[in-house]
Amino acid sequence: MSFASPLALLCLFAVPLAVLAHVAARRRRRLYPVRFTAVSTLAAVADGEPQWRRHLPLALLALALAALALSLARPQRTIQVPVQRASVVLVTDVSRSMSATDVSPTRLEAARQAALSFLDQVPDELRVGLVTYSDVAQTLQTPTTDHEAVVSALNTLQPISGTATGAGLRTALDDLKVRGSSQARPPAALVLLSDGSATDGSAADVVAAEARRLRVPIYTVALGTPDGTITLRGQTLNVPPDTEALERIASASGGEAFRAEDSDQLDAVYEKLGSQIGTEPEKQEITALFAGAALLLLAGALVSSLRLGGRLP
Repeated sequence: MSFASPLALLCLFAVPLAVLAHVAARRRRRLYPVRFTAVSTLAAVADGEPQWRRHLPLALLALALAALALSLARPQRTIQVPVQRASVVLVTDVSRSMSATDVSPTRLEAARQAALSFLDQVPDELRVGLVTYSDVAQTLQTPTTDHEAVVSALNTLQPISGTATGAGLRTALDDLKVRGSSQARPPAALVLLSDGSATDGSAADVVAAEARRLRVPIYTVALGTPDGTITLRGQTLNVPPDTEALERIASASGGEAFRAEDSDQLDAVYEKLGSQIGTEPEKQEITALFAGAALLLLAGALVSSLRLGGRLP
């Protein structure tokens, strides 16, 4: 919990001052005792009253003052709310190795289905784009709140050839058009779906470092198993995912790396990403709760004081 006006917390000093004033008033009353002949009877009555009953009104009054002081400081709680103008670009590998069937029915089809699941999970206000890459990168959809347009673009994916991961990430980062301080603009992120094994050297690492500087995390999803194969010109080629490269990209950008060896796992990954990217913390003022508590405590102090002592505290 935090406070929008923390200086108002100085009002809490009124609580011990009120208690001290009450104690001082009781001592002054003792300075002017009244003679009472039946002292033994009075003592018996006084001894029969529990100590907590005599202090209850003062305790409730002190708590009421404390709650009132806290309400003046405008207490706030942090809640997760949908991001209104956040942007995410899905960067999908459509290289030939994505036709491997070690992830049912193929790696590419599993990625497509999981992307559709991701779109179902995130808020409608989230701007989503789609970039594909093989030898070159191509923007199929710039970031938009029209998720149906992204769905239509996803349905056109077909495996082609090479794996220029750096080019894909560069195009996606450019599509986000992130400029200036990250605190002054909506949050943004990239989601890279690939089986790794980039053919453009360290280009992806360079883009990951720039993404970190711009505060744009890259979440990577490694598709496939070590036993994945494809058939090319009559030959069977082993195409294991390069999970180390994807983990390096995620770490360098400040994102997170996931592994998904079947479509069910990939759906779970996207569900988590939807929760991470689709919401942001927001402070919500709860002054009314503390003010209401102060009123209830004050009422309790008045009632208990009148019932137990016949006077106000």
